[in-house]
Amino acid sequence: MTDQTGGQYTTVFGSLDQYDKGGVEVISDDPKYYAFSNMFEVASAARPYEKVAVAKNLEYVLEVIRAEGTSEWRATPHDEFALVMDGSVEIELFDPEKSLVDPDASGSIGLDGQPDGNPMGRVQAGQGHMTLLPAGKAYRFHSDGVAVVLLQTIEGPDTVYRWADICQTV
Repeated sequence: MTDQTGGQYTTVFGSLDQYDKGGVEVISDDPKYYAFSNMFEVASAARPYEKVAVAKNLEYVLEVIRAEGTSEWRATPHDEFALVMDGSVEIELFDPEKSLVDPDASGSIGLDGQPDGNPMGRVQAGQGHMTLLPAGKAYRFHSDGVAVVLLQTIEGPDTVYRWADICQTV
């Protein structure tokens, strides 16, 4: 693929083992309005399945999750999207026999054990794969190694904010 000036574009994938820290090039604005973080750097310092916000727009957040071992079961009143950025993650989906979350709540909640209901199946997701985590259903993640998931969701009770620790400024 080429850009408008005839130069080549190169797609570079990062991972926990190898990533460029990155930066922001401010063109014609005030740099005090910019802060950024690196999802791999955030995941490398996170506890397994901690949901660390790396971007926010109103009530919506992007959370970085370090997938390692098996997570607890979670339920969400709204759709969420899990994008695997590094490694491999198995996502188990479950249809509970009764509602597990208030439909007006925000974010996902942890569950005490597997809910009653019916299995919906499993998704084996590798780098670059996105999976819908449907509203009203339950899910859990599993990774044999260490993986990085970027979760698009709504801010919830388990969203962790560490802006002062994770954000770089210009």
